[in-house]
Amino acid sequence: MTRTHEAARSSAATAAAATARTRSPRAGDMLAVVSQGGSSVTFFDAVGHGRLDVLPLPSQPHELCYDPARRLLYVSITYHAGYYHANAGRARELVVIDPDTRRIVDTVDLAPDHAPHGLLLDPVRDLLWVSVEATEEETGGLVALDATTRRRVRRVPVHAPGPHWFAVTPDGRRAYSANKEAPFVSVVDLETGEALDRIEVPGSEGIDISPDGRYVYVAAPKGDYHPGSVPGAGVRIIDTTTGRTVRTLATENVVFPVHTTSQGLLLAGELRVSAGSDGASLGTQEPGVLHIHDAGGEPLGRVPVGAFPLTITSSPDGRFGYVAAILDSTVTVVDLAEARVVTTLEVEHEGESGAHGLAYISAP
Repeated sequence: MTRTHEAARSSAATAAAATARTRSPRAGDMLAVVSQGGSSVTFFDAVGHGRLDVLPLPSQPHELCYDPARRLLYVSITYHAGYYHANAGRARELVVIDPDTRRIVDTVDLAPDHAPHGLLLDPVRDLLWVSVEATEEETGGLVALDATTRRRVRRVPVHAPGPHWFAVTPDGRRAYSANKEAPFVSVVDLETGEALDRIEVPGSEGIDISPDGRYVYVAAPKGDYHPGSVPGAGVRIIDTTTGRTVRTLATENVVFPVHTTSQGLLLAGELRVSAGSDGASLGTQEPGVLHIHDAGGEPLGRVPVGAFPLTITSSPDGRFGYVAAILDSTVTVVDLAEARVVTTLEVEHEGESGAHGLAYISAP
């Protein structure tokens, strides 16, 4: 492929992504929701919220990423069963779905890497980035696939065993990786593979970056399923220029998902664990809370959501938020301007693993 063709392809992908980020919801838009325990992805009408279809997947799917330039949906298959802290072996596949026909069109084997989790598209360089856990030979890292051929381009180590969620700067040059056990957020150069910084954070879960690239938002500390308040729990706001935490948005219990909308709102999902824990692997989870903040961290509202909020996404215009709760296996649709629940979507599941990954799919 010539440089001219590469530039044209990148320009088209960037334009498609920009259009998808700013357009208001309309007829034909869909919301895709993974059911981890149900090993499926459910498609909902994003306007009327009716269920459209359910597509079976290999077990156990985790996260979703939508490519608007090719109208493809990527699903990470992370474990054969279970969770990060208790699983029956690590999987290594990405499933590629045509959302319009609701069928699987490809499966990508990431071997020798395994446990793919987070997925992000870089439309500037036309790359799909995937986080993978450490193997016996290599630390955890970020693997880049060519978004057209789905062939491996490079692997960037993050020097921590368990990266799951990560964020990429708007220019596609740097990535910030949250690391469950490691007491730092990794900052890496995605072109050279160089480790740029380690930002002190006491173990971390969800992470995202502001649309202007000024701030990175990190949920910390890592998941604790014991009842009662967790000291230091909340969202750290990190200045990307200095690499320093400039503010902490405190919560009573741990936060897992963090998401920024196209309009710059910061959304965070707080877990709630009751005092009468029944010994379940994830504790006795009560309904969670969605916190809505502006980009600087000022509170704008709180909304009740399902038990164990795990993933958040939003509509292209930033008006609606979607919160997947894995234990209730629901998706709470929230009007972010009014801080109110619009409706709750039910997702089929088995056991305690339900709704997980989310993706908003704009109509053709």
